[in-house]
Amino acid sequence: MKKLRTAAQFQDYLDFEFSWRLKEIADMKVAVKSTRNISISERTLTRAALALLYAHWEGFVKNAATAYLNFVDCQGLKYAELKSCFVVFGVKKRLAELVESRQAEPTVAALDFLRKELGERAQLRYETAINTGSNLSSLVFKNIFLSLGMAPEWYEAKFNLIDESLLKRRNHIAHGEYIDVSPDDWRALADEVIAMLRQVKTDLENAMTLDSFKAG
Repeated sequence: MKKLRTAAQFQDYLDFEFSWRLKEIADMKVAVKSTRNISISERTLTRAALALLYAHWEGFVKNAATAYLNFVDCQGLKYAELKSCFVVFGVKKRLAELVESRQAEPTVAALDFLRKELGERAQLRYETAINTGSNLSSLVFKNIFLSLGMAPEWYEAKFNLIDESLLKRRNHIAHGEYIDVSPDDWRALADEVIAMLRQVKTDLENAMTLDSFKAG
């Protein structure tokens, strides 16, 4: 991922990430037709389409969140100028040393580093910061949103859908298990996923516009 130094670059990245996924989902909606006499090929296509739908959910959330961290990292702010949740991305290793070490010397060294580091330019190490574990459950999603200083309340009504209708079904398909998903069910789920992706995009755009990453 290239450096996203300006709001326009970040916006362009989000627009592209969302638009190509939206087009692909729309193409699949056309292909997955609902009829009374469902053929084997349509059932097979629907199962494949569900796995693809999950891939777009996880892929967009991971890439968009990483892009936001990229943008924040490129603002040239000091750790002290960022909200605490962003500071963690830069000093997580030192925080672990501070918590885990039982020896005085490394503990003091870690604390001294943290105190000094707050006045230094932030380096967020965004490339590997967002980890979905290839299973973007509602719990993982909520943790990602909170780690970006964002409120996940809008999505809470969708948590069961994320865990049961999307992730659980995708896992069954990925593990070679048979599940029966009708074209109508898939199309309804696709509409829900598109709505969630659109909301994630909007939330990140608002966070950028409002400088929500800055310490108050």
